[in-house]
Amino acid sequence: MTKLRPSGGSGGLKFPVVKTLVSTLIGATLGLAAPARADTLLLGTYPDKMFTVDEASGAIKERIQLAAGLPTSMRLSNDGKRIYVTTITTSGMVVLDSATRKILNQFSLNTPTTRYRFNGGVPDPTGRYFYTQLIRFDKEADRYKVSKPMYAVIDLQLKKVTRTAEVDAEDDTLGGYRSTFMMSPDGKTLYLFRDKVLVLDAATLKVVERLDLAKPETTGMENVSFAGGVEGLQNPNEYVSLFNAADPYIHNKIFGLGRFDLTHRKFDFTPIGPVPTAMSGLEITPDGKNGYAVVTNGTLGNKRCEIWHFEMASTKLLDKAEFHCRSRFTFGMSGNGEKLYIYGASYDIEVYDAKTLKLDRTWDLGADATMAGMLILK
Repeated sequence: MTKLRPSGGSGGLKFPVVKTLVSTLIGATLGLAAPARADTLLLGTYPDKMFTVDEASGAIKERIQLAAGLPTSMRLSNDGKRIYVTTITTSGMVVLDSATRKILNQFSLNTPTTRYRFNGGVPDPTGRYFYTQLIRFDKEADRYKVSKPMYAVIDLQLKKVTRTAEVDAEDDTLGGYRSTFMMSPDGKTLYLFRDKVLVLDAATLKVVERLDLAKPETTGMENVSFAGGVEGLQNPNEYVSLFNAADPYIHNKIFGLGRFDLTHRKFDFTPIGPVPTAMSGLEITPDGKNGYAVVTNGTLGNKRCEIWHFEMASTKLLDKAEFHCRSRFTFGMSGNGEKLYIYGASYDIEVYDAKTLKLDRTWDLGADATMAGMLILK
């Protein structure tokens, strides 16, 4: 049974009682082999290209044409050798070699009478299959037939959907195809992270367990919700993410760092501070000592955007700085942890100094970046 183990209170931005756990998490990360310094950014642009950008100069190094169309998501394989891209224009799949950025495989799932809609997913450990959630549209003589949301397996060698299973009615709550996917290291279990964790048998695509973290057994927390993964702490055995939680008494909401063990299905939660209106990221420096997140409070004319800088060992907020809000944006960090990036749904990347939190420069891409995210490559 999954255990939710809160480690401290929620009255402020500093939680001394969680210092030991956070230090343990960081120590485990630092124990891994240190990656070589990255110097290339990869991101998607309208209408059908991937750009590689030099981190030192901001110059565009490559413009990779995608016959499959507009990139909407990117996924790096666990061994770091392959990049899996999904596209919306033709419901396509593109597989790139991460070292050379050469296209290894590319195809569209759409036909003249059948179309699909999906966004993201996860490759299996062998790299042959891609697991996702999709909706199918069939053109008939007098109408279009729209399927219910389905779990699906795409065979990257056969270049088609080979297995599907309808999503159970009780799990069809988010439109069918925008959950976060992870897979166990042995490739036998598929996970979907949302308001709860759905555990599926990869062979049958059937839900075998629902881990309802909205009602954890441990007292002190009322509910937990999932956010995007923390790339700086990811490894094949765990899903590391920002989480929101609330106590069952006054419903005071806090955010924190959560780790889900993909083999043993155990969950740990470390509180950090009060929940703002919205939060993007948590980017961790390579040495594990500093964390950065973008916080948004208010809406429309009252909207305020800030970069928050944390000391990870003490979970203490060290500094924050306001920056010009965009209607939509994504937050990232350079490979060496010295620069912070604000980008997406625009023609530029704003580069901020991680120490001062001040705008350092702006890189003009000459193309509108999609919201597919950014990968930092060696």
